[in-house]
Amino acid sequence: MKTLVIGTGGREHALALALSRDPSVTEVHAAPGNPGIGAFATLHTVDVMDPAAVAALATSVAADLVVIGPEAPLVAGVADAVRAAGVAVFGPSAAAAQLEGSKAFSKEVMAAAGVPTAGSRTCTTAAEAAAALDEFGAPYVVKDDALAAGKGVVVTTDRAEALAHAATCDRVVIEEFLDGPEVSLFAVCDGTGAYALQPAQDFKRIFDGGRGPNTGGMGSYSPLPWASADLAEIVIASVVQPTLDEMVRRGAPFVGCLYVGLALTETGPRVIEFNARFGDPDIQPVLAVLTSPVGELLAAAAEGEITRVERPTFSEGASVTVVLASAGYPESSSKGDVITGVEAADALDDVDVIHAGTAVDADGRLVTAGGRVLAVRASGADVADARAKAYAAADLISFDGLQRRADIASEPLGVIEGASLKESDH
Repeated sequence: MKTLVIGTGGREHALALALSRDPSVTEVHAAPGNPGIGAFATLHTVDVMDPAAVAALATSVAADLVVIGPEAPLVAGVADAVRAAGVAVFGPSAAAAQLEGSKAFSKEVMAAAGVPTAGSRTCTTAAEAAAALDEFGAPYVVKDDALAAGKGVVVTTDRAEALAHAATCDRVVIEEFLDGPEVSLFAVCDGTGAYALQPAQDFKRIFDGGRGPNTGGMGSYSPLPWASADLAEIVIASVVQPTLDEMVRRGAPFVGCLYVGLALTETGPRVIEFNARFGDPDIQPVLAVLTSPVGELLAAAAEGEITRVERPTFSEGASVTVVLASAGYPESSSKGDVITGVEAADALDDVDVIHAGTAVDADGRLVTAGGRVLAVRASGADVADARAKAYAAADLISFDGLQRRADIASEPLGVIEGASLKESDH
């Protein structure tokens, strides 16, 4: 099977790497990719927001399966164009991707499907926003209705800050705050049914203890020893399947990854948000402990026949990912800083260095090229073992202004200091 991964970041590197390790995959292509992916896959230049160009590339490389990583191309209809070209694609149509593209739409679908989630109001004026904030009270949860690269959410006890964020958005969704540890669950969907992957947890804020602004993610781990063993089964039954059924009723079957961001409240799991693709970096440790073939799983889902393969299986161990970010992140990012130590870290047993924002300069040196630069992923016998390996490997890597958290996987979110205001896109 020839595969083509669309995207440039850590999620795409982790997916391409997992595909390269699947015996059923004969070739891995990526577009545009990054220097890390280029070590084991063929890279191609393409505008990921151009549906016709991506479809033409898929045809030219004779891809059997296209995996679209980022949300923006999905919302732009890239998956539709690839399907129209006769190539199987793991990623929802533009209509189905509105589950992420519009938070108001996703709330509408959840309400129709009876999915447990936070109460919310969709607001287009300052007066409506103020009224919604007063209705739900603090902590205030204010979400830009449109795509915002994982950073369009403000959770705060400061009403003025909440109002200020609402004022920057054309339309906002203001929600009830959900109290409880947060969990990422990825459902691989074929339009009518789904298999769950192992739950993970993502640390969103820039500083230790869940402090500072939200980022795209500073680290993650899986499994979650403190979570209920039947959590995935419960979420498939109460959240994913009703959502898939509702999308079928709307004429927009969802094929791809439905990311379910959950709060484990006292009344049970409730949905914080949906995404229409794998999350990054939280998918990275999940892929590290996945023992069944990822290519066969994604292909079966893309072709509407997920039950032709067995449910995903996972090792008894654990994996931890630690993100290394550039100076200024998340408000800005420093580009062109020389990175050292990657080869030494990547050579360690049970370690993968995942590229997210890297480039090669004119002198052939690996340099920073984005906010989240690298992710150091390690596997171990348990979370503590994997965590120790990940930080030992991360210690070998350096570049000017490097930022990383020291508390990834040390405690579940909701327990660590300051996490009462949540770490995620809640």
